[in-house]
Amino acid sequence: MVFVFILLSNLLGLIPFGFTPTAQIIITFLIAFSFNLGFIFLGLILHGYRFFLLFVHEAPLILVPLITVIEILSYSLRTFSLSIRLFANMMAGHTLLHILGSFVLMFFKKSHVLLALFPFALVLAIFILELGIAFLQSYVFIVLLAIYLAEILEFNH
Repeated sequence: MVFVFILLSNLLGLIPFGFTPTAQIIITFLIAFSFNLGFIFLGLILHGYRFFLLFVHEAPLILVPLITVIEILSYSLRTFSLSIRLFANMMAGHTLLHILGSFVLMFFKKSHVLLALFPFALVLAIFILELGIAFLQSYVFIVLLAIYLAEILEFNH
């Protein structure tokens, strides 16, 4: 269901004059933050306070405080990595399509139809690439969520 939501959100921007929700950092951040927070709650429900042992690995006792801080920081940065990856890829491609599309329109308005053929072919090629990127980014988002969920479900300390 999440895959379909993210995919449709990615594809909305490919419709002329469409709006891509996933090209807005606040949207992608809220989606990633919600899942990360949900995973923390799920870990606490399934494992109780033993869930926090996820942040402590088998290491010498003197290194445990340092490793714990690093692991908690790493765990909390998942939200940013998920959101920025999706946001940046969607915004970059859609912005490029917008810029090149405006070149095509400018050439057509100036009656330079032959000059407009190259940017139009480029826009078409990038549009096809953006279709693939929309699917790929949805897939990557879901795979990372599945990895994070599996880490919590398979946690046994």
